[in-house]
Amino acid sequence: MAPLRLTIEHGEFRDSRGRQVTLRGINVAGDAKFPSRPDQPSHIPNDFFDGDTVNFHTRPFPLEDAHLHFARLKRWGYNTIRYVFTWEAIEPSGPGKYDEEWIQHTISVLRLARDYGFYIFMDPHQDVWSRFSGGSGAPMWTLYAAGLNPLSFAATEAALVHNTYPEPERFPKMIWSTNYTRLACQVMFTFFFAGRDFAPKCIIDGKNIQDYLQDHFIGACSHLAQRIHESGDLEDDIVIGWESVNEPNRGLVGHSDLSQIPGEQKLQKGTSPTAWQAILTGSGRACEIDTWDFGGMGPYKSGRCLVDPQGETAWLPATYDDSRYGYRRDPGWKLGECIWAQHGVWDPKTDTLLKKDYFRKQPRTGDAIDYEYFTNTYFMDYYRKHRDAIRSHHKDCILFCQPPVLEIPPSIKGTEDDDPKMVYAPHYYDGVTLMTKKWNRYWNVDVFGVLRGRYLSPAFAIKVGETAIRNCFRDQLSAMRQEGLDYMGNHPCVLTEFGIPYDMDDKYAYKTGDYSSQSGAMDANHFAIEASSMAGYTLWLYMCENKHDLGDQWNGEDLSIFSLDDRPLPLSPLPHNAASKSSISVDHVPIPGNDTKKEFSDESTVTPGNLKAKLKTPSISSEAPSRPPELTNAPGFRAAEAYVRPSPIATVGRIIHQGFDLRNCIFDLRLQAHEATADDLATEIFLPEFHFPKDKCQIEVSGGKWSISTDDADGGMIQRLRWWHNEGEQLIKVTGVQRRQNMALGKEEEEGYLDQCQQSKCSVM
Repeated sequence: MAPLRLTIEHGEFRDSRGRQVTLRGINVAGDAKFPSRPDQPSHIPNDFFDGDTVNFHTRPFPLEDAHLHFARLKRWGYNTIRYVFTWEAIEPSGPGKYDEEWIQHTISVLRLARDYGFYIFMDPHQDVWSRFSGGSGAPMWTLYAAGLNPLSFAATEAALVHNTYPEPERFPKMIWSTNYTRLACQVMFTFFFAGRDFAPKCIIDGKNIQDYLQDHFIGACSHLAQRIHESGDLEDDIVIGWESVNEPNRGLVGHSDLSQIPGEQKLQKGTSPTAWQAILTGSGRACEIDTWDFGGMGPYKSGRCLVDPQGETAWLPATYDDSRYGYRRDPGWKLGECIWAQHGVWDPKTDTLLKKDYFRKQPRTGDAIDYEYFTNTYFMDYYRKHRDAIRSHHKDCILFCQPPVLEIPPSIKGTEDDDPKMVYAPHYYDGVTLMTKKWNRYWNVDVFGVLRGRYLSPAFAIKVGETAIRNCFRDQLSAMRQEGLDYMGNHPCVLTEFGIPYDMDDKYAYKTGDYSSQSGAMDANHFAIEASSMAGYTLWLYMCENKHDLGDQWNGEDLSIFSLDDRPLPLSPLPHNAASKSSISVDHVPIPGNDTKKEFSDESTVTPGNLKAKLKTPSISSEAPSRPPELTNAPGFRAAEAYVRPSPIATVGRIIHQGFDLRNCIFDLRLQAHEATADDLATEIFLPEFHFPKDKCQIEVSGGKWSISTDDADGGMIQRLRWWHNEGEQLIKVTGVQRRQNMALGKEEEEGYLDQCQQSKCSVM
């Protein structure tokens, strides 16, 4: 049997020739969160509740556009894709009704990725359960199966949904994430992970709602895995693994007092109901609820608000025709009444809370439930089912295990679950920047340290100054990686989500082209990952249809590194009149009828013969602009200098340290090699031409020889440095063109940037 293209040895990724592989990845694509027909981003209310008739047949992008997107991402140095898809895309119209057309489209897109040498792992994505509860993921029918009525979520605030918000353009930023602590999401995740224990009356098609939901979700993922297996040419070569599920949540499981906000609930924004208040408003009762906002010093209580559903309930009425989706609900599960009332949690006749600690203990054993207990029992029970189902088709796949966000990973070290083909896949976001949409260079908070109880007071967790903030990010990611080693065993740690909001400072960058805040935040995050010795990452997000006025077209988020209204980073930092012909590049759309990598990639040169095609950039249009002029008149590079950065591709030996100093444009790599490199097997480094023009960079090595070339040796044209070195500890340092960061488009020429480049250290040793 031929060796696997990517495998795990002693907690490190290795290629088929034994070199250590660093996963430098991106989430593709945000467009996959909502249907393609109708094209229904989250700000569009029309026909929203016709959820049984939607399809995702051109998600994440049409097949004819695949080369354009893949070539662009490869040119930016990405070798890994976290392939975003949703349960709704597979099984949109009802239980067991799989959309084979979407599946075949997915297989076709994956096949085209082969030309670019990507490692791809599949991400069954969800946010707050479903589009119909304010996020993405599960199909609409799952909410009906749970006895909920999505049509009444707005009136009861069982979920805050952008599509049904009265003024979509005023939808509060990041408020979608508070749906995790609202009724619909609490019910669905409690059912999904622990329905047998806490909702034993919920029987549908002869099984508990927990098994019903898990079986259908895992069945849908397994069906896709089966189709990929049957394709015969994707497993292990292109699709190297599967993630468990995006950002699992425990719902109400372990909630010690339904009448209180849990102490660990750090996110509060807008109305912030207790679970008990959410139950009451979900049953049509009026409640006065605290409101919260997020300011410069974090969340604060801003007042109180009356939420009055005027008798409307979030539960399906008793008269609902339950034959719609073909399942059979057990007579003991009554429609028209809150399911928690049916389980004796409260009395709807007197509106009295009877069992405020109903979810605090495991009912069969009496064990107290905390986050660790949830992860080690309920989550791991699900994880095993998912793992076994996927591996029944893809037997050698790598499983990316993602436990609840920022929680202690499962304690499986040394157990049967300590799987040699498993990856610890946490997420991390700088919450201060994400919530305020500002890059605060003056202070930030060690959130991870606070959650782990490392400070006597949260005040001691405040870090002051940009250097301290960057180091704080690094220390948090290092601690995450160490927790994975301590609790799960020796497995690679891959940060499968992190990112920054691009619409900072009231979209200042879109009006001026100045992305200095975005560049600072993006660089700080990448610095932290590189310094933490993680095995890799997948940045959130690549969005095909991002625009300045709408962002990612999902809940007001704007995290995409690409936008139709911005310019791609040029291959050379030198102005075009000074750059060599080989480094001139313009991003362009595909020429109809031509599907070669060269024609679709951003690296193609401009010639008299292709000049017309080159001018067809996504940012240039003959159509009348539909967006405010102030948001289109200053295209910038979208802080690309911070994410298009050098990185090891394949290392002969083991990486000790690697990192990129953006400000000084210096990349260094220190490794330990157990033997000298062979003539046909070098250490390879991605070296972006923008920072490191081939004839304008300085190389220092501890020994050996090196070369720089632009080729498509592993698919997709990139500039790479090959280094042949001896055994033992080795060091390479590459100094490129130091540039003035974060300038608006065109300012380089105006301020003598060429002169600055020519005066920098650009000799080749």
